Amino acid sequence: MFMPRGDLFPEIGPFETGTLPLSGGHVMYWEQVGNPQGQPVLFLHGGPGAGAGAVHRRFFDPNHWRVVVFDQRGAGRSTPLGELAHNTTPDLVADIEALRLHLGIRRWLLFGGSWGSTLALAYAQAHAARVAGCVLRGVFLGRPAEVEWFLHGLRRVFPDVHERFVSFLPEAERGDLLGGYLRRLNHPDPGVHLPAAQAWSMYEGACSTLLPSSETVSAFARDRSALGLARIEAHYFAHGLFLPPEGLLAGMTRIADLPAEIVQGRYDMICPAATAFDLAAAWPAARLTLVPDAGHSALEPGIRRALVAAVERFRNNY
Repeated sequence: MFMPRGDLFPEIGPFETGTLPLSGGHVMYWEQVGNPQGQPVLFLHGGPGAGAGAVHRRFFDPNHWRVVVFDQRGAGRSTPLGELAHNTTPDLVADIEALRLHLGIRRWLLFGGSWGSTLALAYAQAHAARVAGCVLRGVFLGRPAEVEWFLHGLRRVFPDVHERFVSFLPEAERGDLLGGYLRRLNHPDPGVHLPAAQAWSMYEGACSTLLPSSETVSAFARDRSALGLARIEAHYFAHGLFLPPEGLLAGMTRIADLPAEIVQGRYDMICPAATAFDLAAAWPAARLTLVPDAGHSALEPGIRRALVAAVERFRNNY
């Protein structure tokens, strides 16, 4: 399905790119786009492990915003690709703060979808004074029931897609989908880990849009994208997303007064809408926009328009 993207801002290249050495031998790729003197906004990609792309620059008016985009540890253009050592949520939170200091930014707006919403919340709760607000999409809180839904519950809506996901594994291993995939994703032989990464990523891509989108599935299936997403995502799932036992909702009092825009597709099957409602109920300063004809992807037409509108509402408020 081809999706016109005329409601996004025009394509634009970065005015600055760089790398930042991190702990544990990781190196972060980052870039800045738009107005060097503009209001800072940080784009947080999904996954974990999906990486950022050129289209993600286009949610922001380049004449107004100083847009910072980076690839999280092990993802996208950061190196080493797919590396799991020293790759936890606290590491990522520390990386964001290191990037803020490196770029000399006092406060910034956080923009994140799916896992990017999880990471935005974790960072905001740790560094509330450095956050001007949040624009979140397709909310994921990393709770056990949400991971269980992804691995097993999606069968209720996408039984054919889920069957392909399950049948990739030998029958004897299908009782532990996460364990079976982890063994293959972490195997050193590309002939073993790449097919597993593609099977995992195509499963997620096929469930991400309201209507079937071969374009989306193809993007998820690309070797480099698939490996970072599948290996890191499975790693995080196996470790409770490296979140505190009490979960992110327990920390909402730290950011209760922080302004937020939550954009959620009614038919988001990757991150069902109930999670966004749970977050909005715990966040007095948040505004929830439910898009009636959309799934999970940030590039769904209604989601794109709602996200651009949400960012625009943050103009000149900090």
